Amino acid sequence: MIKVTRRNFLNTGLKALSIGTALLSGVVGGVLLKSGRKVQAATESDAWTTKWQNHAWNFVVDTTKCIGCGKCVQACKTENDVPYDAEVYRTWVERYRIERYRIGTDEKVLVDSPQGGINNFPKEPGDSKYTKAFFVPKLCNHCFKPPCVQVCPVGATYSTKEGVVLVDRGQCIGCGYCIQGCPYGVRFMHPKLNVVDKCTWCYHRITKGMKPACVLVCPTGARLLDDVKAPNNQISKILEKERVGVLKQAMGTEPQVFYVGMDKVVN
Repeated sequence: MIKVTRRNFLNTGLKALSIGTALLSGVVGGVLLKSGRKVQAATESDAWTTKWQNHAWNFVVDTTKCIGCGKCVQACKTENDVPYDAEVYRTWVERYRIERYRIGTDEKVLVDSPQGGINNFPKEPGDSKYTKAFFVPKLCNHCFKPPCVQVCPVGATYSTKEGVVLVDRGQCIGCGYCIQGCPYGVRFMHPKLNVVDKCTWCYHRITKGMKPACVLVCPTGARLLDDVKAPNNQISKILEKERVGVLKQAMGTEPQVFYVGMDKVVN
C-alpha cells in the first residue's frame, strides 16, 4: 500500500496540472495528433472578423437603371426572413411621378410605394399627364456617423470595422429609440422577433464573398455593393465619373449609399 503524504499529494497534483495546461494549450492553439505533431489552428489575426477590418463597403443605386420590378424587395424578404405579407421592409422601391402644368411653374410630385413595390408598379389611368417618372430604391444608408448607434441605450446597434451598421438581436430590448433616431426611416420592429430589424447589406453573405440578395437578382444592374479599399473596385470609378448624390446630405450622417442620376425632388 502506497503511503500518501501531504507533500506527495501536492507534487502529484502540480504535475497533473502542468500536463493539463500543456494539453489545453495544444487544444486551444491547434489540434494535437496522436503522433504528437500539432496542426496549428487559425490565430486571431487570421479570423474573418479581423480580416474584414481591411474592407470598406459602399453601395450604389443607379436610378437611371431601376425599372421598379420589385425583385429586389422579394429577394430581400426571402433571404432575411422578413414576413412576406407584413408591411415592413429592409429595402423598398418608391415611384416618383412629376407633373408640370406649364414651363416655369412649380412641379407637382407624387410619390408612392404600394407594398414597398414588391409587386411591381402597374400603370394607372392618367399616367400620361406626368412629364417624368422614375423609381428610387431605398435601404439602410450605413452612415459613417450613424445617429442610431448614438441613441441606442444598450449598445445593440453598432458599426463594424468595415462600416456596416448592424443590430445585435440578443442585446436589443425593443425600445425603438433607434427607429426614431434614424432620419431615413429604414428601421422597423420585426413582427415576429420583437426586436429592431433593418437592411444589413446581407452581411451574412458578403462576409462569405457573395453578393447581397437584392444585388444578385436585379435584372438591370441598378444595385451594386463593392469594397472601396479593393484595387480597381467599380464604385470608386463610378464616384469619380458619374453625377452622384446621397439622401438628406444636410443631416451630416455621411451615408455610404450613393445614388446615380438622383433627381432633386428625391428625399
